Amino acid sequence: MKPATVQKPTTVNGVDVDELHQTVESVKQNTSIAKFRFRADNTWIDGGHNRTSIRNFYGAGAEDTSRKTPFVLDADEPKVLLGTDRGANPVEYVLTALAGCLTTSLIYHAAARGIAIEEVESHLEGELDLRGFLGISDEVRNGYDNIRVSFKIKADAPEAQLRELVELAQKRSPVFDIVSHPVPVTVELKSS
Repeated sequence: MKPATVQKPTTVNGVDVDELHQTVESVKQNTSIAKFRFRADNTWIDGGHNRTSIRNFYGAGAEDTSRKTPFVLDADEPKVLLGTDRGANPVEYVLTALAGCLTTSLIYHAAARGIAIEEVESHLEGELDLRGFLGISDEVRNGYDNIRVSFKIKADAPEAQLRELVELAQKRSPVFDIVSHPVPVTVELKSS
């Protein structure tokens, strides 16, 4: 009788670790597949209410059309900001994007290191002064003055290792990079 072999689980935190490592190796071998182009189409509805549709994207060397229906996100303003509250406002979506990306980065890097995470919660706050948006003061920034993120993580790992994961999430999160460093943005008016 052969001794039983213990197989390492290939899924950690809902992430297929073997597939994750294969993806990393594939990108190392062919860097052109690392280039992605994400898209969003937005339509104004009324007042501060507008709707964004997200569906196809380009990635891994090809157009991805696997999504059968688009993701639809409504944005609006709360009543105090003259909206009808039909969706989170755009600056709240920034917090949502940051929370989602930091969490995903943390989970993926934990999985790659074999660290099982039981729970992750985050709380984000951003402070904004309307005088910039309203054109009252050019001395006041239009966007957030600062954003604070705090994590609560439940895992069978020492606190030092969890702190390291939070630092790694910041270091590797695309959205953290986008909001913490200037990104060139081109805005144009297309002819009808």
